[in-house]
Amino acid sequence: MDYRVIKEGDLFFLTDVHGDVTGNDEAGHGLYTQDTRFLSRMEMLIDGEKPTLLASEGTKGYFASIRSMKVSKDEGAIEMLRERYIQGGILHERVSLTNFFPGEVRFDFAAAFDADFQDMFIVRKYRTGDVGEIVDRDIGPSGMSIRYRGKDEIERETQVAWDCAEAAQAGPDGCFHFAVSLAPKETKRICFTVTPVIAGKVPEARSFEDGLALLEQSYDSWRAETTGVASDVPAFDEIYRRGVTDVRMLMTDIGYGDVPVAGLPWFAVPFGRDSLITSLFMLPLNAGKVRGTLRTLAATQGEKTDPWRDERPGKIMHEIRFGELVQTGQSPFGPYYGTVDATPLFLVVLGEYVRWTGDAALAEELKPNVLRALAWIDENAGGTEGGFLSYRQEAEKGFPNQGWKDSSNSIVHETGEYASSPIALSEVQGYAYQAKKTLAPIFRLLGDVELADRLEQEAAALQARFEEAYWMEDERFYAIALDEDARQVRSVSSNPGHLLMSGLPERSRAESVARRLVSEDMFNGYGVRTMSTQATGYYPMSYHNGSVWPHDNGMILLGLGKLGLKQEAGRVITGLLDASSHFEYRRLPELFCGYGSSESDGPVPYPTTCSPQAWAAATSFAFVQAMLGIDPNVPERKIALNPFLPEGFGELTVSRLPVGQGHLTVKLVRTPGQDDYGKVRIEVVDNTTGCELQIQE
Repeated sequence: MDYRVIKEGDLFFLTDVHGDVTGNDEAGHGLYTQDTRFLSRMEMLIDGEKPTLLASEGTKGYFASIRSMKVSKDEGAIEMLRERYIQGGILHERVSLTNFFPGEVRFDFAAAFDADFQDMFIVRKYRTGDVGEIVDRDIGPSGMSIRYRGKDEIERETQVAWDCAEAAQAGPDGCFHFAVSLAPKETKRICFTVTPVIAGKVPEARSFEDGLALLEQSYDSWRAETTGVASDVPAFDEIYRRGVTDVRMLMTDIGYGDVPVAGLPWFAVPFGRDSLITSLFMLPLNAGKVRGTLRTLAATQGEKTDPWRDERPGKIMHEIRFGELVQTGQSPFGPYYGTVDATPLFLVVLGEYVRWTGDAALAEELKPNVLRALAWIDENAGGTEGGFLSYRQEAEKGFPNQGWKDSSNSIVHETGEYASSPIALSEVQGYAYQAKKTLAPIFRLLGDVELADRLEQEAAALQARFEEAYWMEDERFYAIALDEDARQVRSVSSNPGHLLMSGLPERSRAESVARRLVSEDMFNGYGVRTMSTQATGYYPMSYHNGSVWPHDNGMILLGLGKLGLKQEAGRVITGLLDASSHFEYRRLPELFCGYGSSESDGPVPYPTTCSPQAWAAATSFAFVQAMLGIDPNVPERKIALNPFLPEGFGELTVSRLPVGQGHLTVKLVRTPGQDDYGKVRIEVVDNTTGCELQIQE
């Protein structure tokens, strides 16, 4: 990556690899919270020069270190080590200056700061707007503050302070100069803090050491509460541990419990679809962590008809923002509801959460939200001929396409013509089917037999309609969508791969879809492409029409695992593991280009991908679910297992897998000399779930 980013809570810091924020508006670097940039410049200089970069590390995700030096021929160097993290709403940066000259040195160390308080949409050039102004700058020898009054009448302030024995000489441009004198091998440290203040609320300050200790403890607790893995494939163990750390970093609480934000740097807010798919992947990590997502989305559920925000009663939001443009009504993202899939996915995740935990009380708590969501689904299933859940853009500044492939060219006929709305996506019908099938027994358990019966009847009717309307017999595959005239959009794409987890497709057709997904035109050696190379709209460098998205593959894996399609699942897992070796820290990015493995030495990066991205980070959790072939049903006290190991795996131990009120620890060992793909012996090390294990050999 050509940037460094750290995050904790609602605060994240984006810099260049040198650790600086130089005011380059094209890059958008800065310190952000509540969709506002609270730091637009932060540079460290020695004798007026930027030191030479030696190393820039962000392995942990929540902690970064940048090592650089100012050298004088071969005589020696001044080393500068910058270490930073965020804790308690405050950015901490410790600068260590070390003398590696043979004699004493004196030099000027300078730190420059500024803040512009721009709304993130303005920084990214997505919007313009009427905004406030900076009203005060207070600069002193031990710190500075910059205050801003927005058009929303909210006062925002950036406070910069440092801990240093020497007083700084403050320049009028926000550049502070420290006269440093160092004996040979002597080190001096300066600890800086940058504190965003909104409406006068100042976070509690801590020392660098104390704040870092608290942050590390929180990560230790997270790891202790989540499922552990150990295999004989180091690449898998590394990508899994990376996912555990990154998902923790991406958690945020806006008042209803922790929820994974979509990704960094530009999507550090709760989303409907992204947060829900990440949470679906998190169920085998720790299903209890999913409650915050469900409560957050229930609390922001649509209440009225508002075309400005694509809002309808019962609809689950697409995205929520908190910046000045939203607060003043200049942007519809407070929240924006332009998504067709978040509402059925909300119901899917709730149903799967109860199956993993047995916590039917949450379903009872959220029943009013469930009923409103179901009403919205049923109301909008009249948008196309035949009664399928569809979308059309209403908000002037909203999205023309409102599935997960939301770029304007993503739904394209084989003629090259873009589909006209209302559009009914195939995978969305699968989500609606799965939601109703999964929730029916839960509400029967809660005593609402009438609702349960209705949901089951509606699911069966949807299944029959879907098979007739979407199946393309000549392709042995499902159409990506139906358009406004109920015509099939006949592009072969990855979307129908999501149907496999829903249970909607007839078995032989599901197997046909699975085989096509890993065939040469759809599988590029590293993952399933978003579109077939044979499709009219295929373009390997596109965002949605030929690229590879790890989370898309993860959704496919959930279905392959449920159906016991082990060869196909193994190929997807092996491909993504291979891809991960080509990315920094084995961190799967948001997406990469669709070129095949024969066309390049590794996956071709997509130029503007976000990383870390929550649903990409969580994809490794879907690997575990698929390899175990696990399908828990805690309300019925059963856990089905149909395990396998992909090629290259000899064994896998999954520890402390939370199910129900207990945990499951199992070990898979490849059985030699068997014809069946990935045949394993399963050892149950520990089972405190209270559920019967039903193991398919």
